Amino acid sequence: MKKKMLSLLLASAMAFSLAACGSDGGSTGSDSADTGNSTAAGSTQSSADSGSAAQDFGSAKDVSMVFSWWGNQIRNERTQASLDLYSTQNPGVTFDTQPAEWSDYWTKLSTLAAGNSLPECIQMDYSYLMQYASSDLLADLTPYVESGVLDVSDVDPGILESGSIDGKVYAVCAGVNAPSLFYNKTLMDELNIEVKDNMTLEEFMDVCRQVYEKSGVKTDLPYSAGDNYLPFNLRSHDTTQLFNEDSLNVPDADSFVEYFSIYETATKEGWIVGADVHAELTANSVEQSPLVYFSSPATQSWCGFFWSNQLSAMVAAAPEGMEIGITTWPSDDPQKSNFLKPSSFFCVSRDAGENEEEAVKVLNFLLNSQEANEILLGERGVPASSVVAAGIAPLQDETAQAVTNYINNVVTPNCSPISPAIPDGANEVYDYCNQLVDKILYGEITAEDAAKELFEKGNEIMAR
Repeated sequence: MKKKMLSLLLASAMAFSLAACGSDGGSTGSDSADTGNSTAAGSTQSSADSGSAAQDFGSAKDVSMVFSWWGNQIRNERTQASLDLYSTQNPGVTFDTQPAEWSDYWTKLSTLAAGNSLPECIQMDYSYLMQYASSDLLADLTPYVESGVLDVSDVDPGILESGSIDGKVYAVCAGVNAPSLFYNKTLMDELNIEVKDNMTLEEFMDVCRQVYEKSGVKTDLPYSAGDNYLPFNLRSHDTTQLFNEDSLNVPDADSFVEYFSIYETATKEGWIVGADVHAELTANSVEQSPLVYFSSPATQSWCGFFWSNQLSAMVAAAPEGMEIGITTWPSDDPQKSNFLKPSSFFCVSRDAGENEEEAVKVLNFLLNSQEANEILLGERGVPASSVVAAGIAPLQDETAQAVTNYINNVVTPNCSPISPAIPDGANEVYDYCNQLVDKILYGEITAEDAAKELFEKGNEIMAR
């Protein structure tokens, strides 16, 4: 069974590219808003909490570990700096840091898993957590929680539970976020078009038409991201889990028609950024989103479907003079669809060996160190530690504060619990869904036929 699951992980990662949460996706959820320890790492007290005693996050011995994550340039720089701080405060502990783009990350990780050479510390997405944990690829962190090596005393139980499977803790939340529609506020103000929170699908499509009619600028619907927007759409119709263990958890193909019809309508009316444009871009890249990366109205979008923790990177990538706004993804029932999601997790791999406890101490440092989080500044989402989140709030820039406000005041009062983690085979189904969207964009298939094909092929995949 273990070999079968490893093969599935390798096959799905090589064939499939998710949207980040963090998707770091990010995500997710991505991405993704809170709790940890109010003291600083090592023997140095935090400037934001100078009255507290310092906590020892590591141990003095020679250790070299690999730390791997996906993300953007801002995340890469901040994560590297925080790990440098750990090495400074824990002489002898060094890191081989290996950041990657989202799709490349999962391909590489699955290859390393098959070769029993996973990095000691890895960033994990909610959509892959169950697969990696059930394949015995992740260390059980429960004993370290019980001993206090991994201090989760300031983490909300619900957030801690999101990284647990069958009562065992396999992952700690790196930040809390939510699905987020980023948009060109400068353009929308110029066009005098209102973008409000919790738009229905009909309201959103009306905005898309208005923008296109007034400016020629198109809309970038989720592309190569069926794993994100399809379940979001289904949640509005009371399907909180698309998958059973060996089948799809929907009664018939009609459940998928609305999702594919959005793309079909947009294609017929001409206001969607086409697959031909995306073929020239890195899939789900913030920096290459048509929202900020374009050469003409035909290749430009007024919006992009991302995760709240990606706003800082999007603002940094935006052309000079473009203000980026943030709101919710459209849904027939926003309260049912909206949810809070761990943008990503930090895990220790089963291949950590004798470095396992030291790797857990690194996770504890990233979770609880005020100083480390003064560097990270919530780039992965609102910190899981409520104490740390409160401590860094005064240091965050306007963009980060906007994300916190969005999480706390827009999503949290108007959302439902996150859907369960997906089982083996799910990512292959989403990959097939993405292929069908491509066919719709090229006019090769109707929404009804795409829905029928997804229902039939999806059940076939899950039954294997």
